Amino acid sequence: MLLTVLWLQGQVAVEQNEVDFIKSIYFKGQEYAGQFPLVKLNETFTLSFDDLLAQDNDYYYRIKYYNRDWTPSELFTNQFLGGYDNLRIDNFQSSLGTLQRYTHYTLTLPNERTQFKISGNYMLEVYNADDELVFSRKFLIYEEEVQVKAGAYPARDIANFNSHQNIQFTVTPIGFNVRNPQTDLNVLLLQNDQWDTAFFTPPPQFNVGNSYVYRYDSLTQFKGGNEFLYFDTKDIRVATPNISYVNREEVYQHYLYLDVPREREPYTYFPDINGDFSIRTFQGTNPDIEADYSIVYFSLAKQYGLNDEEIFIYGKFNNYALNDENKMIYNPSLEVYEGILYLKQGFYNYKYVTRINGKLDKDKLSGSHSSTENNYLILVYHRAIGSLYDALVGWGNVQSFELKN
Repeated sequence: MLLTVLWLQGQVAVEQNEVDFIKSIYFKGQEYAGQFPLVKLNETFTLSFDDLLAQDNDYYYRIKYYNRDWTPSELFTNQFLGGYDNLRIDNFQSSLGTLQRYTHYTLTLPNERTQFKISGNYMLEVYNADDELVFSRKFLIYEEEVQVKAGAYPARDIANFNSHQNIQFTVTPIGFNVRNPQTDLNVLLLQNDQWDTAFFTPPPQFNVGNSYVYRYDSLTQFKGGNEFLYFDTKDIRVATPNISYVNREEVYQHYLYLDVPREREPYTYFPDINGDFSIRTFQGTNPDIEADYSIVYFSLAKQYGLNDEEIFIYGKFNNYALNDENKMIYNPSLEVYEGILYLKQGFYNYKYVTRINGKLDKDKLSGSHSSTENNYLILVYHRAIGSLYDALVGWGNVQSFELKN
């Protein structure tokens, strides 16, 4: 049985990453931890970002709706949106006491001008005054019509036992009847909130009463990967763990300790936030406008790769994009790869990934272990008879910190 792999479908909506003067896009709901905007219908969530031009520019937001597989929806705007969009973001503040001047923008939705009528997949797009797309981000609105219980298990096949994790779960409808479980329920699995490896599962194997059971051995498994590396710049003047030393010129500079590839190292647990980041500062009480920016220097001890191998610094700090900003350059005199990022004060996760002939490999330099702590989201969609949209009727999540037998 073949899985529906999200990123291989044609005409699938993808997020537009920010231009170079837009930084620290922070998109968060109320209930779900981390920067993954998964919110209950009528609950609020917040988008914030910094403009390093610091000119109080005008930005406008628009909202689009998509099917469960992120293909364009047939709905008209007034069928999923109440009020208006294409409105100016009018909540902004200038930075206070920072070496890097910036303007901090905040948008809270829903608000008195914009409301959401239905659950499902949405995209928020931000445009400048010239009607140019600056960036876009996905967000999800759900209803509570199913209950999801899940567990993480080691892979059953011997070849993947030490490197993969398998997700098994049950879905119990509480707000509607399932007429045909083979087609009515569509379940999407995500690892660490990353869309590039998300996939739709096969239909449930069987039901126990009103609960539908997904207990596949290999069709719902992911590579475990490895824990993310981290650093913390909340005290911008101090060399905290994993920061070798700090320098100040026009702005602060943080030099991280030399990293080494971990693909042949045994698994070692240390807490991470699964690629995410959190803005914070000791130099003020409001990190939105009082956290400063610094240049962060990365170095990886690795000989020059052949076969057009490219190495990137990878994390939520730029929405997991691979671009010139986070691409590393080989320094032959030191035999290391070096990279530079301009980041706002806070706690950051990152790892090193490779791209060869256009193909991303997240684990070549880090290794993959079944013991790695990962977070998994289970999203349940349902399209009612005669409906033109896929409602997100519930979700569940599970962490693989303690694998079940």
